[in-house]
Amino acid sequence: MTDAEWVVVRPLLPVPGWMQGQGGQPEAYCHRAMLDAIGYLVDNGIKWRAMPADFPPWDRVCAFFRRWRDRGLVREFHDRVRGQVRERAGHDALPTAGVIDSQSVKADAVVGAGTRGFDGGKLVNGRKRHVVVDTLGLLLGVMVTAADVGDRAAAHILLEQVAAAHHRLALVWADGGYTGSLIEHCLAAFALVLAIVKRSDNMKGFVVLSKRWIVERLFAHLMRSRRLARDFERCIASAEAMIYWSMAALMTRRLARPHRGPG
Repeated sequence: MTDAEWVVVRPLLPVPGWMQGQGGQPEAYCHRAMLDAIGYLVDNGIKWRAMPADFPPWDRVCAFFRRWRDRGLVREFHDRVRGQVRERAGHDALPTAGVIDSQSVKADAVVGAGTRGFDGGKLVNGRKRHVVVDTLGLLLGVMVTAADVGDRAAAHILLEQVAAAHHRLALVWADGGYTGSLIEHCLAAFALVLAIVKRSDNMKGFVVLSKRWIVERLFAHLMRSRRLARDFERCIASAEAMIYWSMAALMTRRLARPHRGPG
């Protein structure tokens, strides 16, 4: 991180328990060094044991990441940064509309058979990332499953989680893979309108579809991180945490730029 990015990040970090009188020991390494090390791993796709000597020992960095993952601190930090980005863009911190979609990616050999599958539509053997983003393309929720899990089945769970975390969310756009009983279920269970954006039958070639391009931009960003170009995580929780970490880094860079007004 640059000094400007650290100025943005530091007040948004979760406060360690020992600083609040909850016991425990102070961290042995600076949080900035730990965040830089994990950011390096996500961006460059290295193995934990290949951590450069400039960073803290790899096992300490890995333990730090797992502790944040298991306590939900990765998502908490990500959500705080997202709120700052939305407010700076002239939006309310709490979104009212979003877009849902999924992306299938190949899985590395370390991914066990119990958490991987074959996506017959995309011809991908691996995992599937189900995401909901807001109208700015910022991540609201992610769920990683085996690639053979259907979009509608995963959406039942993901939309419930997202609706519970974002109480003002009232409208979600989706593609034709989310039709059927899911639309009625979302309206009845979550008071959430699921609007289907379909591709016209007379369209030929590549066409940018309204609203759906927003979530595709997020997928494009994820594929630029080498750690996320393929699923290398044994644990699904780690795969989801890596996605949150990548998006938090992107938003931090955006906040560190000179402000030019809303939008």
